[in-house]
Amino acid sequence: MYSEQTYGNRESLVMPLFDIVVYPRSRAKFLADKVTGEILLAEMKNSESVHAIGLTVKSGTKPSEISEDSLYNIGNLLKIAYVQPADDGYMVIAKAVQRVDAVSVYRKNGLFYSAFKPVFDIPDLDEDIQAEMMENIKKAIHEISSRFQGSEQFTRPIEKMDSIDQLIGYVMPYMPIKLAEKQDLLETISVRERYLAFFDILMKQKENINLQMEMAKKVTDKITKSNREAMLREQLKMIQEELNGGDDAASGEGNYRERIENSKMPEDVKKKALSELKKLEMGGSHNPESSVIRNYLDLMLDLPWVTEEKKSIDIAEARRVLEENHNGLEKVKERIIQHLAVMKLKHDKQGSILLLTGPPGTGKTSLGKSIADALGRQYVRISLGGVKDEAEIRGHRRTYVGALPGRIIQGMRKAGTKNPVFILDEIDKLSASYSGDPASALLEVLDPEQNSTFSDHYLEVSYDLSDVLFIATANSLASIPWPLLDRMETIEISGYTKNEKLAIAKDHLLPCILEDHGLDADKLKIEDEALKVIIDKYTREAGVRGLKKQLAKTARFVSEKIVSGKADLPYVVKADMLKEVLGKEIIRQEEARKENVPGVVTGLAWTPVGGDILFIEGTFMPGTGKLTLTGQLGDVMKESAQISMSLARSRLANIGSGFDFIASDIHIHVPSGATPKDGPSAGVTLFTALTSLISGKAVDPKLAMTGEITLSGAVMPVGGIKEKVLAAHRAGIKKVILPKENERDLEDVPEEVRNELKFVPVETIEEVLKEALGLDLPRPVIPYTGNCFTPAQNI
Repeated sequence: MYSEQTYGNRESLVMPLFDIVVYPRSRAKFLADKVTGEILLAEMKNSESVHAIGLTVKSGTKPSEISEDSLYNIGNLLKIAYVQPADDGYMVIAKAVQRVDAVSVYRKNGLFYSAFKPVFDIPDLDEDIQAEMMENIKKAIHEISSRFQGSEQFTRPIEKMDSIDQLIGYVMPYMPIKLAEKQDLLETISVRERYLAFFDILMKQKENINLQMEMAKKVTDKITKSNREAMLREQLKMIQEELNGGDDAASGEGNYRERIENSKMPEDVKKKALSELKKLEMGGSHNPESSVIRNYLDLMLDLPWVTEEKKSIDIAEARRVLEENHNGLEKVKERIIQHLAVMKLKHDKQGSILLLTGPPGTGKTSLGKSIADALGRQYVRISLGGVKDEAEIRGHRRTYVGALPGRIIQGMRKAGTKNPVFILDEIDKLSASYSGDPASALLEVLDPEQNSTFSDHYLEVSYDLSDVLFIATANSLASIPWPLLDRMETIEISGYTKNEKLAIAKDHLLPCILEDHGLDADKLKIEDEALKVIIDKYTREAGVRGLKKQLAKTARFVSEKIVSGKADLPYVVKADMLKEVLGKEIIRQEEARKENVPGVVTGLAWTPVGGDILFIEGTFMPGTGKLTLTGQLGDVMKESAQISMSLARSRLANIGSGFDFIASDIHIHVPSGATPKDGPSAGVTLFTALTSLISGKAVDPKLAMTGEITLSGAVMPVGGIKEKVLAAHRAGIKKVILPKENERDLEDVPEEVRNELKFVPVETIEEVLKEALGLDLPRPVIPYTGNCFTPAQNI
């Protein structure tokens, strides 16, 4: 305690000051603990002037940890003006009368005491400069204060102050600077340096405040603009809700978050979706990518991510559905049932990818629909015809304008379940281009080892396709890349017999046609005989698509008659009425000829729309041994003709016909010259035609044949036996010569057709000639006998 009586001892009570620095000639208000406050009150009762040393506590020191070292040495001698009780001690009001140096601080009974000595300024600044500097300081203080509303009360006392030290003591408590910097200013004894330091602090604060005010203004403007936009959006939303009955109320970002959180996405997918949602929320309404992100989130939410409980496969029900929806195709349906049986036994069966291949209109796509019905799964179909861009399968990257997911992911979104029956229609119509090879992209889709982590460029996360039953359809296997074909189980659909077409027309096509044209069985009836004529004379196909068109044409004709009142009901279409209903016959079926001349033989051919018969005709003329081939024959068929010619020259020289191969030209023609023809299966027919021509013996017109021949005279197996036999039966053929190895393929031929034909399996050309011409051709090769010939004109 220092008082007027003890001033000479220069030792006094020390009052720690927390978070404030008191400057000379300024007043200070601070808290004192209870013990110190009571001591001050007691002293003030005994003395008119009570003093204490105010020392600032170093920053970061707690009241319970205070010590001599935690106090700055330079402080002020305070004259206590007023002490009053407060909630936590006493409130003390004092005036700093002299800057002092606490030379020896010690602690006694929990209080600090110290001897002190005055610290005087170094007067290194003249009064004129001080006056000019004070004006600048006041001006700076006014400029800073003008940034704050209601600051007039604060700046009004400044005008009455007559020294910079007073201004320092008045302003510094409000300066947002570190406590150590404030203490440094107190400890600066050079007047010039102290005033310049104070002025520098004011300038820095002025710049900071200007910068903060500018930023605050910008933020305020932005917030105001955002609030305005938010208000307008809210109004627009309310208007849209009024117009659309609240349909758009669920399209907000908040709804996205709730839907994502409640979805069944895997954790990594959910994390990706939330990341995209964050971009949407941060981008604001003017974000050009907001629509792209919304489309992406919609796709993620629409896709099925979890497999429902697998239904047990009912084989009996599957068989019933297939039988009900499809006539004929017995072997195809049996293979499908076997496939389903394996799936039933092995629930996690991989590799369940079927390829249905066959001519157009044979029901490949509808078989896929029936399989879906039989399994009780969703049915999805995508057409791959004409697809030549890899992105159609894998999707576009979202960096492209108008990017879309691939057709596989779009199909899964459409299905809504994770285990649909997925039809890849016309897979043989894929083609590669500069945009990539879509067939290669399908390898991942159809590979059971890879499709559990299928990668779509648009989706950017893996998608599991292992539960999907893929069924592909194709008209031909020739254009399907081998790696893709290797991943599928091929089921061939060869086409329908005439009886099967008749049953399909009666059971499926006609009811659909009647419904589509507003008719029923009481208004239109078509006799079976008329249906058979339509099948034979007005369609030429392996499937039934053309038949359906002709039935639709019939229905339109009858509809016009009924509406015009020109027909009695029911209108019965008979075979002899078809010329009036459908016009003249458009198909000319090749029929077995009544009589063949030497050199003409009936062959069998396979076409994409079923089998057919063809006549191979040969003639000869004087010449130089030249062989002429006409009828748009392909390279393979031309080679067969060359082989036949070589065989004939080597094996028929000694049959006694006297034919001169060197002095005669031979011309072979295959009618229907506008139709391209190719393949090795006409080998036996070409050789038989040459033999018939050379020997002068005619072949039975009711006999047809097929088979490939070799230079050694062997007859090799060929394909398309079922279609060829059906064509022979349709053309009135009674006997068919076919390779011995193709005898097993006759099991595919309908029994009623097999019963009406005679089949002669052969292994060599000797057997062919024996059956077709009655010639016994010696087996051994006949040695070359030189130029012993008879001119052609003498035969």
